[in-house]
Amino acid sequence: MIIQKIKSLFMGEAKGTIVQLFRYGFVGGAAFVVDYGALYALTEFAGLHYLLSATISFILGLTVNYLLSISWVFNNGKLSNRLLEFLVFALIGVIGLGLNTLIMYVSTDLLSIHYMISKIISTILVFFWNFFARKIILFKAK
Repeated sequence: MIIQKIKSLFMGEAKGTIVQLFRYGFVGGAAFVVDYGALYALTEFAGLHYLLSATISFILGLTVNYLLSISWVFNNGKLSNRLLEFLVFALIGVIGLGLNTLIMYVSTDLLSIHYMISKIISTILVFFWNFFARKIILFKAK
């Protein structure tokens, strides 16, 4: 019984919000690694301003998030057109990007928190926005 429950968290169709949220945590984690790594590399090695780096890295993370989300987390899209689905997914992400940028600006420039710590704070908050907005707007409930 317990093994079956654990197995359902990782394998098969993602049934229910708890399983989807659990899986989205992994998807978000993978997207975060791409986003956070690119932010650091673009800022520290490429010499870009941290807000420009954050924008570019966010887009890279968004792409990873979409691909993993449609294949592992949300199996029941409301839209049959994949391009339109991606555009709505991206629009939700752009709103998340706005939140990400605002949170990073406030915490880094106004509160003097190191930009890498600011990124962690913004990631946590934007994670919940992205999950619930995408679940409600784009994907059918089981």
